[in-house]
Parts: sequence; C-alpha cells; structure tokens
Amino acid sequence: MGTIEILGRVPLQGNVVIQGSKNAALPILAATILTEDTSYIKNCPRIADVCGMIRLLEEIGCRVRRRSDGIETDSSGVGKKVIRLDSEAVTGMRSSLCLLGALIGKCREVVMEYPGGCVIGARPIDMHIRALEQMGVSFVLENGCLRASTDDLHGAQISLPKVSVGATENVILAAVAAEGETLIRGAAREPEVVALCRFLSACGARIGGIGTDCLTVCGGKKLYGREYTIPADRIVAGTYLFACIGTGGTVFLEKAPCREMEAVIETAVYMGGKIWTSESGMYVQGPVRPFSVPLIRTAPYPGFPTDLQSAALAAETLGDGETVIEETIFENRFRIVGELQKMGACIVQESDRCVRVTGVPYLMGCPVTAAELRGGAALVTAGLMARGKTKVSGCSYIERGYENICRDFRDLGARVVSE
Repeated sequence: MGTIEILGRVPLQGNVVIQGSKNAALPILAATILTEDTSYIKNCPRIADVCGMIRLLEEIGCRVRRRSDGIETDSSGVGKKVIRLDSEAVTGMRSSLCLLGALIGKCREVVMEYPGGCVIGARPIDMHIRALEQMGVSFVLENGCLRASTDDLHGAQISLPKVSVGATENVILAAVAAEGETLIRGAAREPEVVALCRFLSACGARIGGIGTDCLTVCGGKKLYGREYTIPADRIVAGTYLFACIGTGGTVFLEKAPCREMEAVIETAVYMGGKIWTSESGMYVQGPVRPFSVPLIRTAPYPGFPTDLQSAALAAETLGDGETVIEETIFENRFRIVGELQKMGACIVQESDRCVRVTGVPYLMGCPVTAAELRGGAALVTAGLMARGKTKVSGCSYIERGYENICRDFRDLGARVVSE
C-alpha cells in the first residue's frame, strides 16, 4: 500500500472489529523462544511488524506457521549458541529490541544490528543495557552491531530511572531465564507488559506484582509452550474513536479494551463524544464539532498514551476553542504538524514537546506524507475530516501497526481507497 486516497466529510457509521494488539504481540512472540516446544498465539494482527518478527524468529531457528486465527511457533530448534541477527527487520523495527532479553535468556550470547523503527525521538537503549548489565550481561559495540553475552545470568535488584515499556519487557524476558530472583522497581504498567507477564506465567514462570510498578520474577523455571490470545489493540481502538470524534457519526468499536482506555475515553468525552462501554466493546456518538480540551498531556499508563497524541491532535484541529498538547514521552512526535498545516490547521509549535491548536471551521484535503506510524494514521483521520480529496503517501508506516485501515474505515462508511 503506497498511498491512501480519502474523500472526506462523511460522518462515520457502523461497526468495526478491533484487531489484536501490536505492542502485546511482538514481545509475546519473542517470549516463545524461551520455551522448549510449541506455542500458539491467537489473534495476532496481520501487520508488517508481526511479519518482521516472524522473519527474525525463523532466522534464529524457530519454525513458524501462520494459521487461520493465530501464529504457531516451535522453538525446539533454537539451540544454545551464538545468535547473530543481521536482518533488515532489526533495523526497521524498534520492537525487535525485545528479542535481546529473550535471546540472552535462551542462548547467553547474541549479536544484533542496532534496532530501528519510527523516527519519533532518540529513544536510546542505555536503560536496557544498564539493567541487563546488573544481571551479568556484558555489552560491546562492534561495527554498528551490539554484542551481548553472559556466563552468569542472575537475578538482581533493578530500579529503572524512568518508565520504559521496552526496558521493562527486556528485563522480564531475561529474568525468567536467570538464576535467582529479580526485583524490578519503576516497571512500566502498560497493558502490553501485563499481557507479556500473563503469557509467561501461563508458560510456567513465577512473576509477582503484575500490573504494578514493582515486579518480582523468580527465574530458572522451565517454561512450556502455551496457547494464548492477544488482547485487542487499545491504540487502534483509540484511533478510530478520535476519527469518530472528528467526523461525527455513530460507531461501535467491537472488542475495544475499554478498561485500558480510561484516560482516552475521558478526553473523548470532554471533546463532546457520548460513549457507552460494555464487555463487548465501545459505542461512540461523535459531536457535530469537537470541543477543545484545554490541555492534553501524554504520560505512561494509565495516563494519556503517546501513541494517540497524533490522533487527538488531528481531531482537535476542528475543535471549538484552543488546545495545548504536551508530549512528555518522545521529543520528536510532532512531525505531523506541517502536514496538518497544509490542510489549513491552525497549529503553533511552541517547542519540540508542545503545540497549541486553535480549531478552524474546516480542513481542506491535499497531498500529505506520513513520516511515522501513528502520525500516518492521524493523517488518514484528518483526511476523513477534510473537505475534498486527501492523498496520504508513505503508507508503509501505517501498515506496521494497522491490519487494513482502509477496510476498517470503509466498514464505517468512509470513502477510502488504497493504491
């Protein structure tokens, strides 16, 4: 999918099923290599990043089979040997970094290219390295590759200096294979971290404090493959929620994980949305015109997620009033601003981490370019809100996290085609 064309100004109507979570699926797939047999991970989204993870798993000796409702992995062929990952999937996918903790736990030595992903900030991996070093892992940078090795992977008391989902996941993955107990203070509480802990617990790991910022992992237990169902993607659900807020209309987001979306729902209600939640999903009625929220500030879970900042920004371009959006997680997440300004949005970027949005009566469709995953999806949302035709290029970014954003919006009555 190279480009997406949208004819906007159609209120969304109908029902859409929310896909499995990208941010839960990737570390769980990485975790399957710590078992000695077959795992079946159901509800894995059919997205580019999952395909990249499958290629990496196959590269290290896993047998992977895509079935109708999930992915089956057999890790019995992954031996305790030096693993070298030089695939393009490593440099193109930041989440490949979660393989580091799993491979250290399984093989005790790994060489991998420096991980990549979307350009939304520096996102250094120093925190991952310092935490794993406390567990007996040595690191050397060789010609742009990171070599990690250990002869004595052991538990440790680790205090993460700031909340990091990736660092928390890496420590967990290494800790379940380490000797002794690991205490993680300052752990990320995101639902995706909880899902990883629950999968590992089902495989035989002993993890205490799941869902809190203090985790205890008792390592050295033999792990067995299990069947596990990936939860629904709260970021995809939030994207479609803000699209409804921006365009008006009435939609049902089937399987939306409402309990994990309290901060997002609170913001959407302030913007004029009427929302009803149930075990089966979320019913959303959008306003005629969004209200402007005085301040939207991203924060680690359970705060407002950084991955939905762009979607909220797109919706607030039509807001009745003024909104300040502060980004506290990444320092380069406002790359969408220039593209929205092309469409007529009134946005003043006050710093790398703060923008001020004054709502305008309408946006005008025009050619825009996606520069990263979530910003790309937000540009599609802006196109749905705009008068005339919007053409979004750079859509390979969007495919990293959305199974078929065009299909989903067409199911809600939008006039959207991909090329």
